[in-house]
Amino acid sequence: MPPKIDRKKCTKCGICVDHCPEDVFVQAKKRIPKVKYPDECWHCGACLIDCKPGAVHLELPLCMRLIPEPYREEIRAPVKEY
Repeated sequence: MPPKIDRKKCTKCGICVDHCPEDVFVQAKKRIPKVKYPDECWHCGACLIDCKPGAVHLELPLCMRLIPEPYREEIRAPVKEY
């Protein structure tokens, strides 16, 4: 899913545009950025992390939310004490 910008929270600072490694966003002078290339998004979260007012929302695709089988047991296993 491509990133979405909350128009009410956006301050038009352009940080999401500057920090996106794939140039997914475009912004005209002092306007709310737009997602121009949604298919280019890597879901890295740079836009989400750097947005101070929290105007950028990023929903990860299902395949990125699942934990691969070999790692499930490691996550559930208790921490060994030495």
